[in-house]
Amino acid sequence: MIFRFIMSSGMENRQMSQTKFPDVISDDLLGMSTGLMKRDPIVILRMDGEDLLEFINSARFEADMISIFSQLDMADGSILDHITKTLQQLTVDHGMPPLTDSWVVSNIVEPALQCVVKHDGEHPITQEMLLEQFKKVAERLAQLLNEQPVIVAHSELTFDGSGIRRLLSNSFEFNKILEGALRDLPKDQNGKVSKEYVSVALGSVGPSAGLPPFGVVDQLDNMVEEAIHMKIHEPGEGKMIEGDTLKKLVMEILESIMLQLEGNPISISSNSVVHEPLSSPSTSVASPTT
Repeated sequence: MIFRFIMSSGMENRQMSQTKFPDVISDDLLGMSTGLMKRDPIVILRMDGEDLLEFINSARFEADMISIFSQLDMADGSILDHITKTLQQLTVDHGMPPLTDSWVVSNIVEPALQCVVKHDGEHPITQEMLLEQFKKVAERLAQLLNEQPVIVAHSELTFDGSGIRRLLSNSFEFNKILEGALRDLPKDQNGKVSKEYVSVALGSVGPSAGLPPFGVVDQLDNMVEEAIHMKIHEPGEGKMIEGDTLKKLVMEILESIMLQLEGNPISISSNSVVHEPLSSPSTSVASPTT
């Protein structure tokens, strides 16, 4: 059965040992700022196959699998190929540890795949055929996890615009950050700055607004780029602008991003296998918060 207890410290998105895990405090689990990590507890999952078995025996198992199979090109690849691709779609929510971990692949996944019956090639692969084979593999996976439970550190982040709203409600802090950014920006002889530096100024307030560094979350990057593009190409302003105008642009861009995130929050997650199985909560991890 999965057991959970909340960690107040951070972790690195890489393999780690039992002895190192409690002491690792890092802000790069998802490339986030330290402030984000402080608001994002880590959940420890003990994956022993019980949750995977529960999923296999649930009413939604067949429908979920058929949905995944429908995205596969049955004519391209073997049954083993299709099952491997399907396994990659399962998550910790299904009771499946991350396949990015080499130990999991070598000791859990590859042995389970050995029960796949080779297709004769005379008849096309059907979804029914694949479902039958996949269920056998999944049941074997659950058995192997029961024999060798896997400890997974799971972290989730949701960007809902609340960080931006908090920053914009604190005009003193907002102006202080932007004033610092403005001092470092190149200016012309009239003290004006190029509109192109709006993105630089926006990046300076990002951590305080609860936004990740650029390049971490593609969906959020696209949202930010679109908001910047719309503002810097609005008619009426030249290429060079006053510092106060730049501040106004940054505020309007943040407001646009905030409204979009409030309407459609963006959630991302990260999973990392903790090696050397945790023997007991008291000796391996921080105590649960109350």
